[in-house]
Amino acid sequence: MEPEISYAKSRGLSIAYSVAGDGPLDLVVVPGFVSHQEAAFRQPAIARAMRRLSSFARVIGFDKPGTGLSDPAKGPSTLEERMEDLTAVLDAVGAERAALFGVSEGAPMCALFAASHPARTEALIMYGSYAKGIATDDYPWAPMQVQADMGGEMIEEEWGTGVMLEVYAPSKVDDPDFARWWAQYQRQAASPGMARAVAELASEVDIRDVLPAISVPTLVLHRTGDQLWPVEGARYISEQIEGAKFVECEGIDHFPFVGDSDALFSEVESFLTGSRRMPELERQLLTVMFTDIVDSTQRGAELGDRHWRNLLDGHDDVVREQIGRFRGEEVNTTGDGFLATFDGPARGIACASEITSAVRPLGIEVRAGLHTGECEIRGDDIGGITVNIGARISALAGPGEVLVSGTVKDLVVGSEIEFEPRGSHPLKGVPGEWDVFAATGAPRA
Repeated sequence: MEPEISYAKSRGLSIAYSVAGDGPLDLVVVPGFVSHQEAAFRQPAIARAMRRLSSFARVIGFDKPGTGLSDPAKGPSTLEERMEDLTAVLDAVGAERAALFGVSEGAPMCALFAASHPARTEALIMYGSYAKGIATDDYPWAPMQVQADMGGEMIEEEWGTGVMLEVYAPSKVDDPDFARWWAQYQRQAASPGMARAVAELASEVDIRDVLPAISVPTLVLHRTGDQLWPVEGARYISEQIEGAKFVECEGIDHFPFVGDSDALFSEVESFLTGSRRMPELERQLLTVMFTDIVDSTQRGAELGDRHWRNLLDGHDDVVREQIGRFRGEEVNTTGDGFLATFDGPARGIACASEITSAVRPLGIEVRAGLHTGECEIRGDDIGGITVNIGARISALAGPGEVLVSGTVKDLVVGSEIEFEPRGSHPLKGVPGEWDVFAATGAPRA
């Protein structure tokens, strides 16, 4: 998904903004902390979220000065200056009124704008937000000053390495592709000095006196396990805004586009449109590969917890290296195995074959199964009968064996991969019997 990037003039600066979709409602998504309007859309989870929002709204986003594609700035913008920038963007896109979706550090500015400019605010959504950046006796749901100072130092010293992923997206800590994207995104979105300055200014925010003055329809969204801004702060916000709707979503991630994002964006759509649609399933033709360690339970008992954990770590490193080498996508792990996808079955077979050989020096055997078919894309996961078939075929494989469905065999004709028939098998939960083959020979990567 590629947004349209344009520039608005505000305070003598060029403010980069993006527009996606052409729905009847104007929705401004104000990102938290730092942003980059182009690089954000290159993250599949963000692109998927934007497709969801743009299915019912014209979605507008912008980078604050000093970040992303906007003009450089000597320092971070104040809330009042950022309200000027938002007004300039609304004028540039011809939006007389718009709903505001403030994310994290972007939410306090949206709240101030809604209170100050109700005539231009259709509705207010505050996600992952806070009312005060530093803890006090009457607002204990924020970092202490010493914690904020340490955080600012860490940001400047480690910026561009993916710092703070463990609090922004705890569920993605073990996802190397996401971690790489977050590190690169940091480098694109702001310099280390600007990132620290924005974080320090965010910690000075206190909008508690503003909240009772908000009169527009308001939705306060927060995840129960948010580690960056505790949910108690969001409850406080909703109590201070008359008539505000508070929705507490399950999850531990601060980023709205990871975790159960469908549930979160369903709440946004329902609030803004009065209706709640089930998200349309995205479908894609993929080759799925399942691998698992043979006799893993027995080996774990023989080795003991510590040695088995070390062995699993070595196994995981080997498997991930081969998945990356053959341009596959890791979907998830199953403790002693992996589910990965490939856009071509030959690479999937080659990857599985390499894995079975590469793990043998560790003293273990791995088996693998592959099938090609249409998969349902469910955020970061996949589903559908294709996945079930791949899992069932993998379960039939012996130590060091790579089994494939007849579909896979037919799709790699001419690839120099050789196959041996392994008979027809009923697959649990799948109609009919399925021809299964063992991949042998030297696959052409």
